[in-house]
Order: sequence, then C-alpha cells, then structure tokens
Amino acid sequence: CALQPMEYFQSQPEEKQESTVKAKKRKKKKISDILEKSAPKPGVPADLQDLLSQHFAENRSVIEIEELKLSDSCFLPDNDLTHSFSSYLKEICPKWAKLRKNHKEKKSVVMLVICSSALRSLELIKSMTAFKGDCRVLKLFAKHIKIKEQMNMLEKGVFHIGVGTPGRVKALVEQDGLCLNATKYMILDWNWRDQKLRRMMDIPEIKKETIDLLEMHIIKLCREGSVKLGLF
Repeated sequence: CALQPMEYFQSQPEEKQESTVKAKKRKKKKISDILEKSAPKPGVPADLQDLLSQHFAENRSVIEIEELKLSDSCFLPDNDLTHSFSSYLKEICPKWAKLRKNHKEKKSVVMLVICSSALRSLELIKSMTAFKGDCRVLKLFAKHIKIKEQMNMLEKGVFHIGVGTPGRVKALVEQDGLCLNATKYMILDWNWRDQKLRRMMDIPEIKKETIDLLEMHIIKLCREGSVKLGLF
C-alpha cells in the first residue's frame, strides 16, 4: 500500500512529458504543413511597413514611428515569384551598365543585397551572373572572413555589388568601412525560405539586425530619394 502513491507520482510526470512532446510535435508539423499547402505570397511594401510598425510600436512615439514610414515611391517593383535573381535585377535596374561604369568610389557599393546567411549569399552571387557582367562583387558576411579583410578590400578597390548578412553590413557601416553615399539599391532576400521554411524575417536575430540597419541609415536615405528598396 505504501508504494502506491510513489508509483502514482512517478507515472504522472512521464505521461505529462509525453503529451507535451506530442503536442510540440503536432504544433511544429502544423506550421510547416500550412506553409507547404498554402501558395507562397510575394512580399509587398506593406509587409515591410507593418513589420517596422509592429517592431517599434512598444517603445516609440507616434511621431517617431511616422518618421520611419516609407512611401511606395521608395520601393522597387515587387518580385512576383516568377523571376530568377538575374531577371529580377535586370527589370528593376535596366541602366545597370551605365551605373556600373560611372561608379568609381572606394569604400562603397552601388547595390547592397541582404540575406540570412553566408551560404545564401553565395547562392545569390552565383545566380546573378547573367546580370552583373564584369562588375566586382564583394562578400559581406562574417563566416571565414574577418571584418578587417573586408575593410581593406573596400578601401583599396572599387566594388559594385555587396552581398551579405545584415549583421556584418551594419558592423562595416558602423566602423566606417562601408559608406552608403553611393548606394542606389538595397535588395532584401524577402521571399526565400530555408530548410525549416523560414524567411529571413522569420529568424529573430536576422530580423532585428535588418531592422537596425534600416533604421540606422537606409530609411533616411530612402526618404531622401537616394536609395530604392527591393523585396526579392
């Protein structure tokens, strides 16, 4: 008789644990199921606007949030998901050959492409071959590349396109390794999903660093009309 309560207490947590694990599994499967079954919807300017408003709603005044708003004229045409990266870039930037030819400034790029990882950066660099011509592309991520190396390269040579992660780009701008005065286009790799079906803005760290980068510099440049934003 004395053993009975003990057995009862032992078995209960196990049952509870098992049901929690089952519930977790069910929930996880459900999220990816929804994504797999629903047709992908291309990102539009309103998606980014909503994301910024939600992010700043808690700790900013209405006036401050108003200053972070971007008009539709700040955005490039949307990617309707039928484009390859090269064909998308050709559509949004038909005068690329001229822009590339006129770009002579060091420590800067004409186009910035922001994505979620080093691996994805390399994929995008490969897939822009038909667009970029003989222009120089710089990898702007942290994996295997020291920030000092990137700063030296930017200081010594002329690069046209920078492709990388928001954290490293932000660090380069903060350390005066990358200047945004010559930047005309900033493309966010918005629609692509990783193996876990997450877009770049579904990954908390990437989302925060992207928003920080936008808030620090890009939004101001967009509002002034010198930078256009694209959601690929």
